[in-house]
Amino acid sequence: MKHGVAFRKFSRTSSHRNLMLRNLVTSLFEHEQIRTTLAKAKDTARLAEKIITLGKKNNETSYRQAQAFLLKPPVLPKLFTTFAERYADRPGGYTRIHRLDNRTGDNAPIALLELVDNPRDFKLEMTARAVGRELLNEKLRWDSPRGVVNSGVGHAEIAVAKELNLGGFDSSELRPTTRRNLQKVVKYRGQEALTEIGSKATAYIETLLAKPIAQAKMQLRADSKEKEKARKRTNPNFVGNFPVLPARAGVAAPGETQSAMRLVQGALGRPPRWKSRHA
Repeated sequence: MKHGVAFRKFSRTSSHRNLMLRNLVTSLFEHEQIRTTLAKAKDTARLAEKIITLGKKNNETSYRQAQAFLLKPPVLPKLFTTFAERYADRPGGYTRIHRLDNRTGDNAPIALLELVDNPRDFKLEMTARAVGRELLNEKLRWDSPRGVVNSGVGHAEIAVAKELNLGGFDSSELRPTTRRNLQKVVKYRGQEALTEIGSKATAYIETLLAKPIAQAKMQLRADSKEKEKARKRTNPNFVGNFPVLPARAGVAAPGETQSAMRLVQGALGRPPRWKSRHA
């Protein structure tokens, strides 16, 4: 009878498994982000939550328990000072797991395990990029690309501050999913997070606007006027002095309204039947 048999074994003995998980938790506290398999990340997150709770208690008993668990003594002051202050108002959920890709060789699922609100917060970075892209898409709905390049989108921090007071289904410049992620990221971080997300979103907007212009200038410098005339005849996507460069599969240009399936197919999608017939 399998009574009390729980958690993953990882094909290791109990001593080897416990030492491996202690090492992963120590590395997580040291670097605040680690990359490992999804199964190991889930068990490491469970133990890391308990150790951070010991750091928040901040008494002699919790110090001895944490000292007996962690493998590197220099991590202990960080646990009882930095982490205890950072998560003082947070009731739980100190770790976050991001599913990445599969490992080459055995195809094991790889995940990024990180501490919430760390200086290199992966979710904050991705949320800021999503905010910047959606603000740019909203601007492109009412203005031409050249007009957006000349006038800009405006400071994103003002738009971020407005989104925090909206509900889940209120109409705004951001999608409900992006707004919900934004509210989660900012909830326990304060005003500094608004400034950081605003600056990152503004920088990403400038990158999206500058990338096609830089590519067009590089391409125009390499081509002569005769090649430009030939490309106008052969490439229907050539618009003025700004050629529309093909994006890789799954990447949408700013202001793109195509379906996700069409974007994923990209240049690898099958051509229409009438084209293959008359080709």
